[in-house]
Amino acid sequence: MLLLLQLILLLWPRGACGICKAKCLLTLEQGEVDPENHYKSGDYFIAGIASTMNTIFQLLKFDTSPSMKFVKRTSKFYWKFLPFLFATEDINQNGHLLPNFTLGYNVYENFFKVEMTSDPLLDLLSDGESNVPNYSCGRQRNTVAVLEEAETGISMQMSAMLGTYKIPQISNSLASLILRDKTQFPFFYPMLPAEGVQYSGMVKLLLHFRWTLVGLIAPETDQGERFMRTMSFLMLRNDICAVIYETFPLNVGTKVSTFTSFFQWTEVNVFVYGSDISSFQVGIIFVQSILQHIQKPTVGNVWITTAHWDLSLELMLNGFSFKYLVGIFSFRIQKRKWANYDAIHLFYTFMHNFAKKTFTCSFTKDAFSVKVWRRCRQREGLVALREEQIDRILAMDSYLIYSTVWAVGRAIHSAYIFISKRSGRNRGMELEAKRLKAWQLHPFLQSSQFHNNSIDGVYLDEKGDLTAILNIVNWDVFPNKSVKRVKSGSLEKRASQDFKITIDQKSTTQSLPTSRCVESCRPGFMKVVLEGKPICCYKCLPCPEGTISTMEDAEKCTKCPAHQHPNINQDDCIPKIETFLSYQESLGIILASLALFLSLITGFVFGIFIKFQETPIVKANNRDLSYILLVSLLLSFLNTFLFIGWPRRTICLVQQTAFSNIFTVAISTILAKTVMVVLAFLATKPDNKVQRWLGKSLASSIVLSCSGVQVVLCSIWLGTSPPFPESDIYSESAEIILQCNEGSVAMFYLALGYMGFLAVICFTMAFLARNLPGGFNEAKLITFSMMVFCSVWISFVPTYLSTKGKYMVAVQIFSMLASSASLLLLIFLPKCYIIFLRPDLNTKEHLMSK
Repeated sequence: MLLLLQLILLLWPRGACGICKAKCLLTLEQGEVDPENHYKSGDYFIAGIASTMNTIFQLLKFDTSPSMKFVKRTSKFYWKFLPFLFATEDINQNGHLLPNFTLGYNVYENFFKVEMTSDPLLDLLSDGESNVPNYSCGRQRNTVAVLEEAETGISMQMSAMLGTYKIPQISNSLASLILRDKTQFPFFYPMLPAEGVQYSGMVKLLLHFRWTLVGLIAPETDQGERFMRTMSFLMLRNDICAVIYETFPLNVGTKVSTFTSFFQWTEVNVFVYGSDISSFQVGIIFVQSILQHIQKPTVGNVWITTAHWDLSLELMLNGFSFKYLVGIFSFRIQKRKWANYDAIHLFYTFMHNFAKKTFTCSFTKDAFSVKVWRRCRQREGLVALREEQIDRILAMDSYLIYSTVWAVGRAIHSAYIFISKRSGRNRGMELEAKRLKAWQLHPFLQSSQFHNNSIDGVYLDEKGDLTAILNIVNWDVFPNKSVKRVKSGSLEKRASQDFKITIDQKSTTQSLPTSRCVESCRPGFMKVVLEGKPICCYKCLPCPEGTISTMEDAEKCTKCPAHQHPNINQDDCIPKIETFLSYQESLGIILASLALFLSLITGFVFGIFIKFQETPIVKANNRDLSYILLVSLLLSFLNTFLFIGWPRRTICLVQQTAFSNIFTVAISTILAKTVMVVLAFLATKPDNKVQRWLGKSLASSIVLSCSGVQVVLCSIWLGTSPPFPESDIYSESAEIILQCNEGSVAMFYLALGYMGFLAVICFTMAFLARNLPGGFNEAKLITFSMMVFCSVWISFVPTYLSTKGKYMVAVQIFSMLASSASLLLLIFLPKCYIIFLRPDLNTKEHLMSK
């Protein structure tokens, strides 16, 4: 037994060594080459998962052997893997970037399918020859980054598998904001802004061309649902109606069942399409299958799409026939290189031949055999292309991939230098440190320098978020199926977090259709939404008085500034005109002429009374009081000139106080005349003591005392709240009224009321004394004159309060002239009549007989 154990121990090391000598325990069949996956050897690998071919997978049947015939392919997009070739060639030939290492690549095809993505992921995660993760045997690879431009669902699937190995996932697509969450996807690095940047551009494009009645189309995918939800909200917020809201399955053979009413399809001429590369053609077929059922002829449609690939190649390769299409708007990253291809067929043929010579591969084994690590290898004896040919290839969307590979190459270089410097301090680990792992690349991919040196037109904003300058491309589709690509504008994010769109009107070579529910409301009108109708269906109402609208489809009208007013069309504000009662206008000329005429008449009457001052009729009617009354009437007529012309501060201080005092003197004089008539009658009675009151002193006392009260009131007025000039900008809509403000309205009406009080007393006494005997009894004349005087000023108050501006001043002037003229004519005209026409009555005998 002991000998047996010793024999076993002697044989055990030999057996173990025998096992160690074997390369791999897993024996695989060699020889399969996948022509859809392209490979170039190197010390570091950048993997790429591209979607270049649309496929239709048939159901597997288990009664026959499966083969690759079940996949139906369309033409390749060679520019999806050619940029890997050009970028790695440039990097490897650069003496300053990765001088001791070479860069290789693995480019996989996933056919736009989630289920076809697992195989490439399984292959690149397997370091050995077989597709078995964590099994290292045989040939080794060092994949440091994975580039992809898939839709959100596929990107999330990649992140779930790549995140386990901490391999950086770099995306060249406008991915969803969901993938920007670093807690769920810590190793996802977007190279382009989130997909929402296009949505804001679409809305601004619709608003620019005033397309407010649109159709919203998207595939039945997660990305399509997000597009429909986000765009619906943005359109609603900007008063754009999506009256067509349709999603379609990606299965081309699906029959169109129910859709929105024919009326809406005939009214809508603009479709907003949330497409990707795989669904663009399917959406076009879906919509055209609906439009061909409509009997009413339709004008050409315009599509606004999220797709940002080279649409001219898509149209050319697949032979699309757009019966109802006149143009497509899409968004593309702004690049240094931009090419328009007149001979695109010839260029595509050249590129196809070049790729075929560079990668000569075909299937050599059954596709369902065990996968081994053999790909369609790039031929080493590559003849370099001319620079202009490479520029034409990179002018397409492959430029994004090319720039990203270069950015990753710089990040590898920075990481390698950092690790080499650190290993210099730990000489024992120097050899191990030079081997860069994928997880060591993350700090350099997270730095801002990585994005600043990547893609032109893409940058970090002030918040550190990715943003980009997007070119708005107009693809004019002509009846002969030719396509012309024209840059129509750009979309750029500003510091205010808003997007600014710039459109070149001359860039659109074809006339674009309209797509609105109603015509725009012209300036001067505002739109009112109709109940039960979409928000873009409204009616136009004129702006209310005093308001304007300066743009089309204004939601509300606004008031003009205080010194401006609306024009006739109510679409602009014009300066208000300064207005006042001037000598240059008809009203001012008429009032000034009337005042001058009455002043001359008063002066003429005053001259008559001076000339005939010794006649009985002048003496009997209190000659001095008549002089005072004539002078006050003359001043009242002349006082009206203070109310005409530019209202200055001095004029405003004088005009109202002078008017109040002059008219008070006139009324006080008439009151004194009336009192003297009554006393004169009483003095004729025997033994009446009233006779001693007759004389100049009593009359003067009445005039001075009554006028003195008004002088006191006006002094208080000027001392507390004097009148002042003002500009009234609110009373009239189109005028600025220059006028004198009374200062204290209460003092103005108190002075006016005092004059009215004296006038009422005078009228009452004159009315009572009208029938007293006497040859020249003025009581009757005073009664009539004061009746007219009171009537004028009673009607003045409501008229004055109901008018504004210069017409208010005109009312006061007219009242002054009318009341003064009534006193002049009714009191002094009869006396002038007797003096000139009835001198026989102007005698002492006639006076004594009465």
